[in-house]
Amino acid sequence: MNSITRKLVSCALCIALGVLLPMAFHVIPNAGSIFLPMHIPVLVCGLFCGCPYGLACGILTPFISSVTTGMPPAMILPQMMVELAVYGLVTGLCASYIPVKNEMTKLYMSLIIAMLAGRIMNGLVNTCILSTQGYTLSVFMSASFITCLPGIVIQLIVIPVLVRILNKRIPA
Repeated sequence: MNSITRKLVSCALCIALGVLLPMAFHVIPNAGSIFLPMHIPVLVCGLFCGCPYGLACGILTPFISSVTTGMPPAMILPQMMVELAVYGLVTGLCASYIPVKNEMTKLYMSLIIAMLAGRIMNGLVNTCILSTQGYTLSVFMSASFITCLPGIVIQLIVIPVLVRILNKRIPA
């Protein structure tokens, strides 16, 4: 399979997983905001397929999910689209341009930089949209780093291992 076809198919699979995976978590109240299931396929896509595919995955996944399942709700869709788009874009850029030879180190660096950049952009969008509704730094910190700590830990454990396996099994 040529590289472009592999990336397109992988991106489409990540989008599909990004729509389906949260559905399983939403049977438990607030599980989506705790475990962040939609984030995982987008981060994987950026790391595995590169920045244009990761960016597309980050924009399309929450939009398609919102239209088809109602999650995320329209009120938080813009900030989810921005956050996930940044995840996909930055993981792809970092994976391409961080000059580190060790694959796992590069994956972790890319992942952590993207996770911070996406959360910062989410906070900026929320500040613009919700500033009149009591959106504060403590609300941002709680939602971005405390409530979702289990999801962050899962991402840091699962994603680098998954991407390394994909890179070995499905070469470019």
